[in-house]
Amino acid sequence: MCGILGIVGQQGSHVNQLIYDGLTVLQHRGQDAAGILTDKDGHFRLRKSNGLVADVFYKRHMLRLEGNVGIGHVRYPTAGSSSRAEAQPFYVNSPYGIALAHNGNLTNAEELGRFLRDDCMRHINTTSDSELLLNALAVELGERSSALRIEGQPHMNIETVFGAISAVNKRVRGGYACVSVISGYGLLAFRDPNGIRPLVYGKRESDGQTEYIVASESVAITALGFEIVRDVLPGEAVFISSSGHLFSRQCSEPQSYSPCIFEHVYFARPDSVIDGMSVYQSRLNQGQRLAERLLESWPDHDVDVVIPIPDSGRIAALQLAKTLGVSYREGFVKNRYVGRTFIMPGQALREKSVRKKLNAIQHEFKGKNVLLVDDSIVRGTTSAKIIQMARDVGAKKVYFASAAPPVRHPNVYGIDMPAVNEFIADGRTIEEISNTIGSDRLFYQSLDDLVEVTQQPGSEVSTFESSCFDGVYITGDIDEHYLKKLDDARNDGAKGQSHVDDAVIDLHNDDAA
Repeated sequence: MCGILGIVGQQGSHVNQLIYDGLTVLQHRGQDAAGILTDKDGHFRLRKSNGLVADVFYKRHMLRLEGNVGIGHVRYPTAGSSSRAEAQPFYVNSPYGIALAHNGNLTNAEELGRFLRDDCMRHINTTSDSELLLNALAVELGERSSALRIEGQPHMNIETVFGAISAVNKRVRGGYACVSVISGYGLLAFRDPNGIRPLVYGKRESDGQTEYIVASESVAITALGFEIVRDVLPGEAVFISSSGHLFSRQCSEPQSYSPCIFEHVYFARPDSVIDGMSVYQSRLNQGQRLAERLLESWPDHDVDVVIPIPDSGRIAALQLAKTLGVSYREGFVKNRYVGRTFIMPGQALREKSVRKKLNAIQHEFKGKNVLLVDDSIVRGTTSAKIIQMARDVGAKKVYFASAAPPVRHPNVYGIDMPAVNEFIADGRTIEEISNTIGSDRLFYQSLDDLVEVTQQPGSEVSTFESSCFDGVYITGDIDEHYLKKLDDARNDGAKGQSHVDDAVIDLHNDDAA
């Protein structure tokens, strides 16, 4: 899962600081690498490297990132390595000069790579499917450019752009939300035909000119002082010229509107609204429904206190406690300077970070029957260590509740869930999972309930992409052979093995890091 952002500011302005600030708001979506690219007078300026946003960009980089059009990216790797060369945005010089940042994962990357190499003679320099997507866009733009013109600028008009996106949507498969800069022309944003990965845009008036922003989550729009316009629809492309004119068009055949439900479980910030659904309200609903089911199956429960696993379990836990009629307490203090363990590549690194990340408040546990609430259970190692922490500080009984169903299948659309044998729910009953993590009793949300409580009035969404729970892949192109290859490429043994100490990339003679 990654975070993307694009801004077209008023002419003569520089959007570098806005993009930087927006990426810090989206930092929860990726901590592996960050990058910003801007366009000024037909020249791209790029800074990208491994690390958090605050660690990648220095004053000297920001001063060189000039231009009123730009895109940004925060990365967490699902395909390829974690080297600096894999950081985004990516860039190609033909046609026009195109840069792209991508959130998601292509499921036909191997086929697409062969086509680009053998039929189009494109050079692919990394293992990232984002570079494939960029080159596919470049091919389609190039084929449509010779006969079409914008007045005063050769070789392209809006039909060129939308025709190219229509062709890209036919050629690539998977989940993708993208922002792209076409040098000298403007900002292009587009979303996969199923709307799996989120994308929303907004605007604001500044000195009589309209400025536009496109982002993975609405919180980045409102935090920067823009107003939300709407979500980019599945299969839709939005083009904003450098002069601030917006065009949009549906560029694919109608598909199911099926955003990833795991955004509402874990990834998205609670103050975001995705596809017309409040993430905060979704998580409140998840907690209430989980409590209702618990009361149905265990009306005489002996829970003394509900304690969340911070941070994403907090909202569901709050509503669960209210519905159960028991006390809600904060029992764990989180170290804000340790990254999210689910996103960290490598099992050993995740396990070492758990006790550095959380510390228990003994008074809230000692002598009590505690119900711990988390958003989900993936590998279970973190859950087991947290349960043991609760026992170590004196909890009498430790129950555990997951606001999401058991994760039993790999996600292939941009979430790092490839290796089935990494899931604690693989081949185990709920009782067996409970025994493995050491809880006295374990509760899971059902998928039907999760879908029902995530849906909200006013949203056009009626179905969700929920393959990590049910194994149903809505793009229809996933088989056992694909999953086996994905497992081999992305399991903990393979992950993080390729790290290249690349020099800082800059397309306008910036100095090195």
